[in-house]
Amino acid sequence: MTKAEHAALAKALVSEAHAHGGLAPVDLQRFWDDQQAAQADPFGAAIPQVPLGMQMSGECVYAELGVPEDYWRYDHDAEWRLKLNKAYNDRAEPIVGRRLLSEAPPPDPSRVYPATQGLPDVFEAKNVWNNGSWWLEQSAHDPDELERLLDRVDRRDIRSFILPAGWDAENKRLQALGVKGPLYRGQRGPVTFATSIYGPENLIFLILDRPELAGRLRDTILRVMLEIGRVLDEEAGYTPETAPHGFGFADDNCALLNREMYEFFGYPVLKGIFERYSPNPGDSRFQHSDSAMAHLLPVLGRLGMTGVNFGPTVTVSEIRAHMPKAVIYGQLAPFTLSRNDEEGIVREFLRDFEQARAARGLVFATAGSINNGSRLTAMRLLMAAIQRHGRYA
Repeated sequence: MTKAEHAALAKALVSEAHAHGGLAPVDLQRFWDDQQAAQADPFGAAIPQVPLGMQMSGECVYAELGVPEDYWRYDHDAEWRLKLNKAYNDRAEPIVGRRLLSEAPPPDPSRVYPATQGLPDVFEAKNVWNNGSWWLEQSAHDPDELERLLDRVDRRDIRSFILPAGWDAENKRLQALGVKGPLYRGQRGPVTFATSIYGPENLIFLILDRPELAGRLRDTILRVMLEIGRVLDEEAGYTPETAPHGFGFADDNCALLNREMYEFFGYPVLKGIFERYSPNPGDSRFQHSDSAMAHLLPVLGRLGMTGVNFGPTVTVSEIRAHMPKAVIYGQLAPFTLSRNDEEGIVREFLRDFEQARAARGLVFATAGSINNGSRLTAMRLLMAAIQRHGRYA
């Protein structure tokens, strides 16, 4: 199908939605029944339609409800968050047929583990709230500072460093209540982490000018990650044989490195983690990188990825060529959704469905975050597009 044909179909569906008060035509019960079957196995030969991976997010409450943005309060005021979520869900239910945001009360604090420290803490990086989100600040600014930082990291006993005071007693008490301790199965990716604690330009020049020190940084990141994982597994009562498998990375800044630099710095970290936590063919190996990192697909393709969420400039066809068994979560541009570009939303779906149809394995979702401005009527429009134009059978 040509771009002009995609545009005509998109225009027709949007016009039909506008004729019905902005609500695109969807058989909601049928959609969610088919969604359940499709989600079970996105590669399934008998699935009726493309599964939808876009279930909105807490960021969407502001535009939908006409409430001023306050991300700090949403994160820290549980009562206010619950009130907004309920109001949002009251709007969502008649539009998309589901209550999308959590209405669960905060957990009983007596059944919550004390916070442990993580990889940024080990590398002395402070997480600060700035301009509506958390930012990891640099902990080294030049090669000499980096060497001294790595010396300090090397001397640390990871168990005693990451576990808080009183941990042993709390762990014993919570284990007796049947509450399992926290595990370590996700991490800001090695390039994003390194550019956060050392600076983007600094990392690039380090790899080019001081490859031995860049290699030391890489190896130290991997070693500490493996040690954090081992400690938390043991504290939760697992052995290497019984510990749950699977690991995921979020590495937006991997796009800053060319293929050779990424193969030197980023790839060995993912390979080492997956060898520990995803050793079997069916184990989850996931990477999110909502950036223009198509040049890295040949390298990442060697890791046997099972799930990916890449930037909107990376096409389904490109991903599938290098990752035949990965479920592709994408490739709708987040700004197409948040700007409520209705025809653009449908066009991008038609484009991606056409590229995925033969091999399947697409879960249609945003190629990155779902941001404020993304509307419930746009989600319904996508549901209509899937029901009308995204069926396999």
